Amino acid sequence: MQFAIEVDNLQKTFKGKRTVRALDGVSFSVTEGTVFGLLGPNGSGKTTAVRVLTTILRADGGSARVLGNDVHKKAALVRSLIGLAGQYAAVDENLTGRENLQMVGNLNHLPRSFVTGRAVDLLDQFNLTDAADRPLKTYSGGMRRRLDLAAALVAKPSVLFLDEPTTGLDPQSRNDLWEVIEGLVGSGTTVLLTTQYLEEADRLASQLAVIDHGRVIAEGTPESMKADLGATVLEVGLASIDDARRTGVILDSLGPHSSLVTGTLVEVTVDNGPQAAMIGLRALDAEGIAPHTFNLREPSLDDVFLSLTGHRTEAPAPDDDPDQSPRQRRKKKRMAELEQSLPVATGELA
Repeated sequence: MQFAIEVDNLQKTFKGKRTVRALDGVSFSVTEGTVFGLLGPNGSGKTTAVRVLTTILRADGGSARVLGNDVHKKAALVRSLIGLAGQYAAVDENLTGRENLQMVGNLNHLPRSFVTGRAVDLLDQFNLTDAADRPLKTYSGGMRRRLDLAAALVAKPSVLFLDEPTTGLDPQSRNDLWEVIEGLVGSGTTVLLTTQYLEEADRLASQLAVIDHGRVIAEGTPESMKADLGATVLEVGLASIDDARRTGVILDSLGPHSSLVTGTLVEVTVDNGPQAAMIGLRALDAEGIAPHTFNLREPSLDDVFLSLTGHRTEAPAPDDDPDQSPRQRRKKKRMAELEQSLPVATGELA
């Protein structure tokens, strides 16, 4: 088994009004020709890990290698082997879609004949041919995101980093992008994908790591993670928050997993769904509680994340709170600007 990405005890701390340990000993490996999903809420450390692996940031400790090359000692070589589509589009809105792709190819010192043909192929692959010669400022958000990913592929990188690539896209655009990613992996590209969409990770990734507060708290296949949680999720909708709280206490007795009460919805994972549902319904009836809804379903990655972290992926992490120091906010803004400008400014990333 060959690893395209190897991360060992990676550490990164940001200092300011409050010290934030963004990476606290992160380790994982990514097999060549697969999609590896890095899951976590905002501020969990996902983007920091990507920025270290793509040479934008330097780690404080630990090591990271891409295709066997140390990302610090051989940064220039690593940049020539990878593609990056970050959270901020690395394209120029004053140029057309075709001109953006040609510019990236030229900055990568690729032959003009190759760049011309490559731009045509990518515009067709991402369904942008009809808009190829329109200024980017006329593109929709979904079209811009597709062009950004196309720009990351101009040089045919062996390893592609996608940092929340479908955030803000409508369902159809998201599905189209998923199909493109699946095609890339089918042709041998290795993809590291960070995402908050559990459905996205479940569909695309063959291996996952859940990161929270700068640490990997779980790793495995989507199937193994869901299997570890339990066989079935019992969902009960109640008329009031008080009924939901009482129901949570009652359903706690159904198995080893505690109930999760969110407003008027109660969820609990059980190992014997039908039998547990009958027992639970009888117990609620004995207490005079009449559910509005009562469903059994298969566990999802969202259930896994909740069980591991105690909060949903959308919940802000501590380093996202509004009382960050001005220095921290300036540094965060600078990193975003660097991520956006680096591919165009240097031609070493696309």
